Amino acid sequence: MKKSVLLFIIAVGLSGMIYAQEIVTAEKYMERVSGVYSGFRDYEARIAIRSGDSDMYGTVSHRSPYFLRIDFTNPAEQVIVFNGEMLTVYLPGYRAVLTQTVPGGGKVSGAGLATGNGLVLLRRNFAASFLTGPTPVRLDDASAEMVVKIRLTRRYGAEGFREIILSVDPQSLLIRRMQGITITGGSVQFDFSNIKTNIGIPELRFAYDTPPSANIYNNFLLRDTE
Repeated sequence: MKKSVLLFIIAVGLSGMIYAQEIVTAEKYMERVSGVYSGFRDYEARIAIRSGDSDMYGTVSHRSPYFLRIDFTNPAEQVIVFNGEMLTVYLPGYRAVLTQTVPGGGKVSGAGLATGNGLVLLRRNFAASFLTGPTPVRLDDASAEMVVKIRLTRRYGAEGFREIILSVDPQSLLIRRMQGITITGGSVQFDFSNIKTNIGIPELRFAYDTPPSANIYNNFLLRDTE
């Protein structure tokens, strides 16, 4: 009898240790997601951006470490390109090309957060917690897709987003949706779908040829301090 009781106690103790090892914190989960994205040489995906009542659609291309390009279908022909040093935005409705030099790679924001370097910055500047726990939940009320939702709350006042909700595919650990609340209370949502990774995107894709009829406006975001 004593031997049976002892074995039962040992079994319970071991099961408790195993359970403890299986507990995953939100910070650990973010570390896993960041590790997956850090292993990508490049990726391409369909992207949908909702800001307020405005919807934008297109294709996003990323090449490690900083290259990012979005070719929009709505607004048609609009382009955003970042090559690690220069941000270029083409607004076809105004026949305008806006450029901004970004020393040292600058701060990653928007769709660029869904990259290896972007997730490193998120983990550094935001505190992670599960929105509803580590168990997958529906992406939204209109979708049967299951995701793990992580709430990121900024640690410092300098961040452009006050809070970010990441919806992560529990199998692939790919980010399906990012919902950001800006410091002014605005909402921006990025949806990623049909994600293809390590497909050999050339650096040439991130070289942008300015339309000859477009007007160019340099350093449209930051004043030149030199």
